[in-house]
Amino acid sequence: MSISIDVQNASSNNQLPTNEQLQSWVESVLSRYERSFELTIRIVDEGESQTLNHQYRGIDKPTNVLSFPFDVPEGIELDLLGDIVVCASVVEQEAKQQNKALFDHWAHMVIHGCLHLLGYDHIEPEEAEEMEAIEISVLSKLNISNPYEC
Repeated sequence: MSISIDVQNASSNNQLPTNEQLQSWVESVLSRYERSFELTIRIVDEGESQTLNHQYRGIDKPTNVLSFPFDVPEGIELDLLGDIVVCASVVEQEAKQQNKALFDHWAHMVIHGCLHLLGYDHIEPEEAEEMEAIEISVLSKLNISNPYEC
């Protein structure tokens, strides 16, 4: 089992997590599964985030994290899970507004994005409860407090 991430930095922000931190956060959620994974984390500025959010979700503003799961064609063995796009400035703004440590919020966004790649969602209340419980549990193992208790 291996977890491989490709980090693409397209952000001008200089307060970014290291590749090692990103790898650690991804592993904290994906290591529960007994298989290998490959994914891309793309760190972007507001313009790219807004464009992608508008194109794929119909929302014309930047957002903290977007997830793009990869549907492996039937009969093909491939470990590719998908892509996570994180907007550095939105994550930074949210951390300040919510009085959270910057990299604790980054960890939450990366874990949140990974869960979306795995098929979790938070549209329905029951789904949100399940997804949040996993996030809280994984973050707790990283010594990060419950992000939903502000």
